[in-house]
Amino acid sequence: MSSEGSIKLFTGTAHPVLAREVASYLELPLGACLVDRFADGEVHVMVEESVRGQDVYVIQPLCRPVNDSLMELMVMVDALKRSSARTITAVVPYYGYARQDRQARPRTPITAKLVADLLQTSGIDRVMAMDLHAGQIQGFFAVPFDHLYATPVLLEAMRREMNGNPDDCIVVSPDTGGVERARQYGKRLGTNIAIIDKRRPRPNVAEVMNVIGDVRGKTAFLVDDMIDTAGTLCSAAEALVNNGASRVCAFATHGLLNGPAGERIQASVLSRVYVTNTIPVDRDRKDCQKIEVLSVGATIGEAIRRVHGYSSVSSLWTADDV
Repeated sequence: MSSEGSIKLFTGTAHPVLAREVASYLELPLGACLVDRFADGEVHVMVEESVRGQDVYVIQPLCRPVNDSLMELMVMVDALKRSSARTITAVVPYYGYARQDRQARPRTPITAKLVADLLQTSGIDRVMAMDLHAGQIQGFFAVPFDHLYATPVLLEAMRREMNGNPDDCIVVSPDTGGVERARQYGKRLGTNIAIIDKRRPRPNVAEVMNVIGDVRGKTAFLVDDMIDTAGTLCSAAEALVNNGASRVCAFATHGLLNGPAGERIQASVLSRVYVTNTIPVDRDRKDCQKIEVLSVGATIGEAIRRVHGYSSVSSLWTADDV
């Protein structure tokens, strides 16, 4: 890419595979940086090459162990700042703590804002994150924020499943909060949408109440930003089949796949589950042949290229032919 001499890519230990994909797309090497731990677990970072006057991009999703990933990112940013980097961009494919973006109940924290404050205090100049759980998190930052989307990658997989027959498919939102996301995918694919109406009695437990829309005889595309323990996802898929859907596929950007997620998906009525590699998922899908992982390395790499070259980032997913 152009301006090679002024850009450096670094990564922590959270997801080096994705970082290497991004570096390969940009035809740049990953910067040399030692990230390890002291005996008591403290993060130790040593930048092993000069970054003076460079525009630095640190690729680090806040995936499990989330607190370690976050601390690692902040310590790396501090080390780079003290090494006289010109600018530091935190590339956070998965923004942890995003689900706590407001006080849903009295006397609870807003940890999405707390994480934003911590990252800014560490010294970042810009943030790039993909498919935030809540878009308003961008407003928690006082530095430029580029909100990236996995739309092109997921749309390609949907079109493969659609097999040229949009009338036989329907895009489904697993809850009312995801209706706009479903509408955008439905518009691009030329399909109708449906909504799952559900009630959540406690965290990670969802009770499906009703399917709004006609799914009879159709292949249903369940779309969401993340899959956690897959309880909601599998219940939604069962409700769709019970309402006449001939087949159900799921599409999500972030495959957290915690706890029994793999076993639940394997035993469910879901035909296929697509997630991207914003966080590592290989260890979670060993025993689940239904899960397919799509790469967003090129999308993130192109976003970095455009940010560094002062060109449009949003056109990556807003083009009419996407």
